[in-house]
Amino acid sequence: MSRIGKRPVELPSGVSATVSGQTIEVKGPKGTHSFTATDDVTIAVEDNAVTVTPRGKSKRARQQWGMSRTMVANMVTGVSDGFKKELEINGVGYRAQMQGNVLKLNLGYSHEVNFEVPAGVTVTSAKPTEITIEGSDPQLVGQVAANIREWRKPEPYKGKGIKYKDEYIFRKEGKKK
Repeated sequence: MSRIGKRPVELPSGVSATVSGQTIEVKGPKGTHSFTATDDVTIAVEDNAVTVTPRGKSKRARQQWGMSRTMVANMVTGVSDGFKKELEINGVGYRAQMQGNVLKLNLGYSHEVNFEVPAGVTVTSAKPTEITIEGSDPQLVGQVAANIREWRKPEPYKGKGIKYKDEYIFRKEGKKK
């Protein structure tokens, strides 16, 4: 029995949801998202809440039940509040700045890294060592953050590189003479 799937998804003020067949569309102040569920679950909107119920007792129906409810909850959160990832840059001379739709990164390479920001995501750099990624789709926000971090992952000796704000870097001890 899914404990996540049992809970209905409350719709905050300013957010509306419509169901047509197996597709649910959620509209809010930050945009519109839609999700097509499998035939193993039923999605219903009743008195300002979205409920997901399985159509059988099969293993697949129970798996899809919790996953579908989580997808709907992420859509509601995305169109009302949005999602946010914060990155920190550590290292001498390492910095970032936004120029239009391009994030320019100086990461110790012989060249400057130009990262093209995809549509649906807002990237800001308030300080040269901080990058904030915001958007309404959690998968896209996380993927953009991972792609930026991939340019220079933090190394374990001095901690230089791009890391998530809440990430802990395990440090290693260097060679001794």
